[in-house]
Amino acid sequence: MITSEFPVLQDSSNESGQGDLVSLSTVSVSELEDPGEPKGKRKRGRPGKQAAANKKPRKSPIETGQLGAPRGKRANGVAQQNGEGDPSTLFEVVRMGKSAMQSVVDDWIESYKQDRDVALLDLINFFIQCSGCKGTVRIEMFRNMQNSEIIRKMTEEFDEDSGDYPLTMPGPQWKKFRYNFCEFIGVLIRQCQYSIIYDEYMMDTVISLLTGLSDSQVRAFRHTSTLAAMKLMTALVNVALNLSINQDNTQRQYETERNKTAGKRANDKLELLLEKRKELQENQDEIENMMNSIFKGIFVHRYRDAIAEIRAICIEEIGVWMKMYSDAFLNDSYLKYVGWTLHDRQGEVRLKCLKALQNLYTNRDLYPKLELFTNRFKDRIVSMTLDKEYDVAVEAIRLVTLILQGSEDALSNEDCENVYHLVYSAHRPVAVAAGEFLHRKLFSRHDPQAEEALAKRRGRNSANGNLVRMLVLFFLESELHEHAAYLVDSLWESSQDLLKDWECMTELLLEDPVQGEDVLGERHESALIELMVCTIRQAAEAHPPVGRGTGKRVLTTKERKTQIDDKNKLTEHYIMALPMLLSKYQTDSEKVANLLQIPGFFDLDVYSAGRMEKHLDGLLKQMRYVVEKHTEPEVLEACSRTYSILCSEDHTIMNRVDIARSQLIDELADRFNHSVEDLLQEGDEADDDDIYNVLSSLKRLTAFHNAHDLTQWDLFGNCYRLLRMGIEQGSMPEQIAVQALQCCHYSILWQLVKVTDGAPTKEELIALRRLVKSFLAICQQCMSNVNTPVKEQAFMLLCDLLMIFSYQLTSGGREALQPLVFNPDTNLQNELLTFILDHVFVDQDDENQSMEGDEEDEANKIEALHKRRNLLASFSKLIIFDIVDMCAAADIFKHYMKYYNDYGDIIKETLSKARQMDKILCAKTLILSLQQLFNELIQDQGPNLDRTSSHVSGIKELARRFALTFGLDQIKTREAVATLHKDGIEFAFKYQNPKGPEYPPPNLAFLEVLCEFSSKLLRQDKKTVHSYLEKFLTEHMMERREDVWLPLIAYRNSLLTGGDDDRMSVTSANSSSKASSIRSKKGRTPLQKKRIDEDSVDGSWMMRSDTTLPTPGALQTPQLTSTVLRENPRQAAEHIPEQDSSEAGSEPDYLHNPQMQMSWLGQQKLDDASRKDRGGMNYMKARGAGVRPPVRGLMEDDAEPIFEDVMMSSRGQLEYMNEDDSMVIEDTMVIDLPPSRNRRERAELRPDFFDSAAIIEDESGFGMQMF
Repeated sequence: MITSEFPVLQDSSNESGQGDLVSLSTVSVSELEDPGEPKGKRKRGRPGKQAAANKKPRKSPIETGQLGAPRGKRANGVAQQNGEGDPSTLFEVVRMGKSAMQSVVDDWIESYKQDRDVALLDLINFFIQCSGCKGTVRIEMFRNMQNSEIIRKMTEEFDEDSGDYPLTMPGPQWKKFRYNFCEFIGVLIRQCQYSIIYDEYMMDTVISLLTGLSDSQVRAFRHTSTLAAMKLMTALVNVALNLSINQDNTQRQYETERNKTAGKRANDKLELLLEKRKELQENQDEIENMMNSIFKGIFVHRYRDAIAEIRAICIEEIGVWMKMYSDAFLNDSYLKYVGWTLHDRQGEVRLKCLKALQNLYTNRDLYPKLELFTNRFKDRIVSMTLDKEYDVAVEAIRLVTLILQGSEDALSNEDCENVYHLVYSAHRPVAVAAGEFLHRKLFSRHDPQAEEALAKRRGRNSANGNLVRMLVLFFLESELHEHAAYLVDSLWESSQDLLKDWECMTELLLEDPVQGEDVLGERHESALIELMVCTIRQAAEAHPPVGRGTGKRVLTTKERKTQIDDKNKLTEHYIMALPMLLSKYQTDSEKVANLLQIPGFFDLDVYSAGRMEKHLDGLLKQMRYVVEKHTEPEVLEACSRTYSILCSEDHTIMNRVDIARSQLIDELADRFNHSVEDLLQEGDEADDDDIYNVLSSLKRLTAFHNAHDLTQWDLFGNCYRLLRMGIEQGSMPEQIAVQALQCCHYSILWQLVKVTDGAPTKEELIALRRLVKSFLAICQQCMSNVNTPVKEQAFMLLCDLLMIFSYQLTSGGREALQPLVFNPDTNLQNELLTFILDHVFVDQDDENQSMEGDEEDEANKIEALHKRRNLLASFSKLIIFDIVDMCAAADIFKHYMKYYNDYGDIIKETLSKARQMDKILCAKTLILSLQQLFNELIQDQGPNLDRTSSHVSGIKELARRFALTFGLDQIKTREAVATLHKDGIEFAFKYQNPKGPEYPPPNLAFLEVLCEFSSKLLRQDKKTVHSYLEKFLTEHMMERREDVWLPLIAYRNSLLTGGDDDRMSVTSANSSSKASSIRSKKGRTPLQKKRIDEDSVDGSWMMRSDTTLPTPGALQTPQLTSTVLRENPRQAAEHIPEQDSSEAGSEPDYLHNPQMQMSWLGQQKLDDASRKDRGGMNYMKARGAGVRPPVRGLMEDDAEPIFEDVMMSSRGQLEYMNEDDSMVIEDTMVIDLPPSRNRRERAELRPDFFDSAAIIEDESGFGMQMF
């Protein structure tokens, strides 16, 4: 609860501009009860109106002893509900919203007329309760306290358990309450605008209260009162506007009457008009005083409040005032607040500023008044088009568009260019808004006569002819030619008439230019075709391009109808125009590749329904010419895709297209077979023509084989012969080899489709298996080719086929395909891994040197990196799907840090999937990768490593990254982490130092790397691992403290950390019987419960060790030909095993006994049981004497309950206990709770976020990268 810590708030009248405000404490109750007011408007200084004579008089607050609304009974000044549960206060009525606000306000006005102080107290309590305060203002408080004292008293009634209050509570009920709250204030002023607001009592009291609340340190008071004051101000502005209109009308009537002749002039009417004008002027002055009080007392302070919601309310309402009463508010004195707030740090406030300005710029008549503001803040508004908040950026672009509509000269060319490039933004609302701006600036016609003349023309001479040329120029000048689809999508909503004028675009491409018209160049024609194809795609698919939006949305009925109409329109047009376009541009590969995408968007039924088969024949004829003239992959793939679409079985034109396709393939296949025979006969004497004939026909067939089943032409045989000849003679051109490999791959896949879809015979399966086996052997041999493209192609196809013909081929009820399953042998796995190491994990400089010294530009580097990533991803899939042994991943994992920028995401995903397959095997792979790096370092630097070198630090950093991948759930990963430590310990002590046992083992420094994984061990597992470590240690090793033994010391300390905590906990718990008894009554602490749960999990994990499923055997280091784990020859020659192979827990037992592999930790606990009694005796002595017990006594904590003072660290706890063992620890805590919201806001309220001199230059946070 907030208490007297709040400072006493001074009256708001002390602030500038608020001298006319009346404080709550300045009005006495006796003055409120002065009767005798005649019915009518109350004048300044007169008391309130007495209750009507026919109304039953109510008791005064002094007689009843309470204040509040007459809606319900009150006890002790607190409103109560009646027995039927009806709302009894204004707050409850407004919150429930069951009554119309008009009737609620009328009831309050009636109550005010009867007893205005009771009604006003009800209104005051309404604002207090709307803030979430539980308190109620009583008559004694009202009579004896100042305004600031009343507010401070109310702050004490707040419930600090929750920081929510009605305006911030979630849910539809409270959203409706906010609406009702605002509506109530507006209706209240509207109903009181003719008399009550001028009585110098109601409005003065309300404004004074809201001013005081708005200056409160309590956010709820400040937020609620600011919203109320701003809505009150809006209602007063409306009243002032009506008064101004009435004044103008009265003045006009007075002037008209006065200008009459003396005989016709009515002096009585003139006097009445003068009196009315004077009364209106007085009312206007009073309203202006009220508005000035609110503006200077509340707005000026709260528009820069620490809370963004409060600032947003102020800016939103001042925008309403300027639009509603522009003559009074639309000037620089008020606009400056909006301009300054454009620099606000919160996006919601900047958004309110922009929307407020949009409402002003929408009205063309207001633009002259905004001219100075536009010049001052235009640069800021334009820069906000790159705002980091997308909603703000969208509204900023729309505001810039409105400024452009108001004045063409307001924006410079540089300002416009800053908006132009946003049409390529990946965020669609931003791009669409920028497209609207581009349309207004470049594509909107402003000459009505010219529009009418051009509207009668069609085609290239139509109104869109010049606009299409302008669009092409804009696209070329933007230098983002790969984003034509984004440009079209940005303009789609604003320029559909232009983008769907396909007749105009076609005529610009086909017809010769008329006299005086500019000729479209090659670049312009290519750009126009690209844009045209993008418009066709947008119309046919009716959804944004890839990269914009979250996916395809469901179209509405109207959108669906528009899509169908557009598709029919473009089909009817391009069925006739496409053959002509292909005929004109058939020699240009780029244009043809784009044009061949158009049939994919046709409604193919139009061919037969409209009897347009002759146009289909023309299209097929042109496509045949294109295939015969081009060998570019993109053109051939486009042709193949188009044939596949036209051959769809759903359409009647399928037979006609199939005949044309078969004729084309027959001709290509015959040409290929003859050219292959000629090439094989010529052998080494083959000339360039023979090679070209084979390559050109093979490229065409391969492109078609991708989308069409060409197995009946038996292309596999000749391709296999070409590959075999290339391997035997070593002289096959690389392009032929690459295409032959791809063609054989497609042939195998199509045969697999046939086998899978039907019921294959045994002979068919054997034939396909023989085919696959021979091709796999060819690919394996091609991996040693001298040409890099051939090797990469062979590797990719080999990985793909091993994936396809893996054990997963028989899933889904396809057990009959078991003969087709291939499992790679060890040699093949090693060759694949060697290829990855030699071709993927290479430096960019090395690759540049291998490419004959040619300098690559940035695009080629990116392309090369993309190829290497594909190679690595292909091999990683083999690991993830358990086709290649997981141990091969060690050579990939060890490059995680060095090549993190290039392959970090792939390696991390591979590691994640591998852990899902087998946690233990994955952990052994990780430690193997670290061992390989450590061995490589030993080979380079010798046994005496510099532990401070960057190489050692790199291995430790890699280990730290590996440790982070185990996550926070130590229960799930405990077996894997323990196994990792076991392998690491064995590796560290694998060899003895040839100088003698008193020298450290050569691999001892590896323990420092292993320290990075100690934090992932459970505390009881640390002790088990430490016991296993002690098996390798001699008494001599434990006593050494030289630098070379520091890795062992560091590793032991990392394992003893958890054990020390256990020992300290037990010691502190048992040193004070009183503390134990007290805490045992109150229950276990959360930390104690967690530890007991861990112990129970440990026991259950040990018990299930005999029933767990066996895991695969130990990892074997793969036999590699490039980067391998090489043992130090000196170590291997002088290797002396430390333990006998038959010892429990030794390496042979661990490798060949699955149960031991799963329950190693449990086995270690059983091995230590023999030492339990001896260690336990020493441990009990240590507990009684308060002396630090030996390490081995830690094994007993599993049987002891753990009590620990949660407010002390373990080390500090032990020191505290050692100081005085007899000291009784009381069960008390000093709780330092985090500060409440209200206390935090007290510190937040003071900073000035809107120092215009500093903020205008603060552009941080607005440099958003749009694309």
